Amino acid sequence: MSLAQLVNLTKTYHMGADVVVEALRGVDLEIEDGEYLAVMGPSGSGKSTLLNLLGCLDRPTSGRYILGDQDVSRLSDAALSEVRGRRIGFIFQSFNLIPQLTALENIEVPLFYQGIHRRERRRRSQELAERVGLGARARHKPMELSGGEQQRVAIARSLSNDPLILLADEPTGNLDSKTGREILGIFDDLSARGRTLIVVTHDQAIARCTHRTVRMADGRVVNHDAN
Repeated sequence: MSLAQLVNLTKTYHMGADVVVEALRGVDLEIEDGEYLAVMGPSGSGKSTLLNLLGCLDRPTSGRYILGDQDVSRLSDAALSEVRGRRIGFIFQSFNLIPQLTALENIEVPLFYQGIHRRERRRRSQELAERVGLGARARHKPMELSGGEQQRVAIARSLSNDPLILLADEPTGNLDSKTGREILGIFDDLSARGRTLIVVTHDQAIARCTHRTVRMADGRVVNHDAN
């Protein structure tokens, strides 16, 4: 069953009076519910722009983006923010944790903005911390955690709102190979549980762990490979 669909999606940036950048040029892409998808391509191919649009961080210049049963292509800023908060989970290369908060408190942040009661926020965050293997480290602040532990916090945080889709941007880029493999093991488990994951990566070894690889060049999808 289709979870997300991009139809002839374009994104154009006007950088000045005479500079126009066509970041996406008519992208068609269908993402199945429960699919584990890798997006690859050289620098400037449109990967980051595609991820921003999938995550409702930006709007397309033209075309349609249907997420679940909703066309989100032309939503207002407030409506897009609502979709991001309730339907999208983000995992970044640089973790993007709040340094003043503990791991548990970082995991709770999306729930706080949804108005979830404090006791329920804490229950969910503790459950997610255990699921990603944080254990006794969950009450430490980011500076007291290793890179791998920080990424585990980021993964748990991305799951706290029970999103329709998880988006990961080079999630092992700041980790050593052993820790990277551990994080990919968590992704494998999430995929086995039926989560929909889209991972932007330059690493072929990561792509081989996914169900399908979408390759981009010059703002277009140029190939789909089943893995």
